[in-house]
Amino acid sequence: MLSLLTSYSLLNPINRIREPMSLRKTGTSTHPAPDDRISRFFHSPFFLSSTIGIPFCIYKFIFGSFAIRNGIVGEPALFLLGGLIIAWAALDLTMNVARAVLDLFGRSNAIEYCTIAQIGRYFHAPGTFLALDTLLSFSIICIMLWSGWITRLTPLESFLWYAATTLNLISLSLVIMYDEALRAHWDSRE
Repeated sequence: MLSLLTSYSLLNPINRIREPMSLRKTGTSTHPAPDDRISRFFHSPFFLSSTIGIPFCIYKFIFGSFAIRNGIVGEPALFLLGGLIIAWAALDLTMNVARAVLDLFGRSNAIEYCTIAQIGRYFHAPGTFLALDTLLSFSIICIMLWSGWITRLTPLESFLWYAATTLNLISLSLVIMYDEALRAHWDSRE
């Protein structure tokens, strides 16, 4: 699973080294990694924000709104937690949209993808903090699924949840397929 996450640049998309035809470990072997347009796009902040960051913000928003709805009914702690999660999601969404737009203008590294990674920048470890944000986002997904709350979403929340999941998983599959096609290409040249 770690190699899957690493290949999709979830753990540290900021510090990827992109040297044309440099050696990069892929799977169990090392091959020259071409610096092609498709790879650059798949690893660009625009693509990563659009297919990972924004879907994760949608999960956070939905989880926060669900917590608020349940908090109103008698769980004040859930109400407060929901408000904090929605604020967190709003900040992260703003940062992801800004990061994607800045990437279009060649300034993608001006800010991090999310508030937790931005905090990590102060500790010179934004990638580690981005991994923590990813863990928290996956935890939100698991809580929604395993608690059964996913079945209690509004029609709009369900649509947004399914759209975010589809975008995230299909894009991940495309990146993996492309990486495997490159690996097969280099394996055939040996």
